[in-house]
Amino acid sequence: MAEKTLDEAAVAAAWNRNAAFWTEEVRSGFDFYRELYTFPAFLDFMPDIAGRRVIDLGCGEGSNTRRFAKLGGSMTGVDISAEMIARAWQREEEEPLGIAYHISSFSDLSSFADAQFDCALSTLALMDGPDLPAAIQACSRVLRPGGSLCFSVLHPCFITPAIRWLNDGEGNHVGLRIGRYFEKEPFVEYWRFGRRPHTAELPACDQPFEVPRFPRTLSDYINAVSEAGFKIVKIAEPRPSEEMARAHDWLNRWYRHAPLVLFCLAEKM
Repeated sequence: MAEKTLDEAAVAAAWNRNAAFWTEEVRSGFDFYRELYTFPAFLDFMPDIAGRRVIDLGCGEGSNTRRFAKLGGSMTGVDISAEMIARAWQREEEEPLGIAYHISSFSDLSSFADAQFDCALSTLALMDGPDLPAAIQACSRVLRPGGSLCFSVLHPCFITPAIRWLNDGEGNHVGLRIGRYFEKEPFVEYWRFGRRPHTAELPACDQPFEVPRFPRTLSDYINAVSEAGFKIVKIAEPRPSEEMARAHDWLNRWYRHAPLVLFCLAEKM
């Protein structure tokens, strides 16, 4: 995929290609960063959603949306990938939780009414769309006054195009190198769930996920939120728990050196 084609159509096509294997891997629990670090921290950070009308922006195959529904939110999930939404609906049919899913860019929520929702949530999705200001503006329109926007993104200050861990001679992580922070050229990243177990029943898989990336600065996120009529209530840069850091070296490096993710909670004025 050429960089010049990294628009919403390209994002949708990439996630359509990812959908089958992504769903299998995520529902098997192989997204260990999500399971042990980023999602538990997000649950501690987000507002109470019980009894509230909630839209999940970039819901993918719906695993997080379902967890939100079990917290009492009346959930609507949107995602640009038709293949992801098809898998979300299939799971909803198997175990109904009252969730509605829509194929939609989170930058164009025109199928929803003004002030239709009390809360908007997004977990590690907004950094993967090409038009962040449009996404936040669309979110503002569909939220009622006083409604909440709560999202997580990869931390823009540390997850840069030139990220690399620094090791000492014994293989210990001693720091994190970042670079090209101000570079905003989109690119495609190819990766796998690196800690997926490999057994005779579950052999190694060479199929990488294809993820379009749209680098942004911290100010890009803050300004997009404030310019869309939100008041930022709090931000967080969560660390893995000390217990998790002791148990897993790959989490210990984020515990010691830098946050992987940035959280933001804002209120529509």
